Amino acid sequence: MSHATPIHRAPDDPATRQALALAGVFQAASVVDELARNGHADPRAWETLINATVDTNPESFEAIYGGHPNNLRQGLEVLEALVGRKQASPVIMRYGFSLILLMSKLRNNRDMLDQLGESLGRVQRQAEHFGATHENVVSNLGETYQQTLSTFKHRIVVQGDPTMLQSPMMPERVRATLLAGVRFALLWHQQGGRRWKLMFQRGALRRALDDLR
Repeated sequence: MSHATPIHRAPDDPATRQALALAGVFQAASVVDELARNGHADPRAWETLINATVDTNPESFEAIYGGHPNNLRQGLEVLEALVGRKQASPVIMRYGFSLILLMSKLRNNRDMLDQLGESLGRVQRQAEHFGATHENVVSNLGETYQQTLSTFKHRIVVQGDPTMLQSPMMPERVRATLLAGVRFALLWHQQGGRRWKLMFQRGALRRALDDLR
């Protein structure tokens, strides 16, 4: 990433790890909404998502999001709406929960998981040469999403300004961001996150968000 961030101690609390991973999901949802409506997104939020997707073998949990919770601040702000502290954007919420649903379908499709792993391995090698946010890398991430996750019957329909959505590289950037959201959704599941917990264990999520402020 272009900015230096200190590596903080990895969170030991499962709820905090789940909150950080879930923040990645909803940060992707928020960035997709920004790209679709405005044609641009917060660089730090965008780079964090793409770096997390390209790095298929991170050194640690905190390395996935660049070592500092503020790299996921945009997603953490969306979670404040999820627990009822702020007003939620229905579009961003729909994107976020759709990403979690795609993750669930992916987990049950071993062939697609293998295909995704092979493709991301190639993208990682490319990123080592060009850099994670290079157009060639982003294009391949978008193509990976299109060839795998977008083939499910359940698809994420992105709403926005048609002019923005049809501009050069925008479809690839949107698809790459959606792929990042599924990557964080898988991480959330690996840390014990479950959809039913979002309904019945919001207190734990609220406490985790308080700890991350």
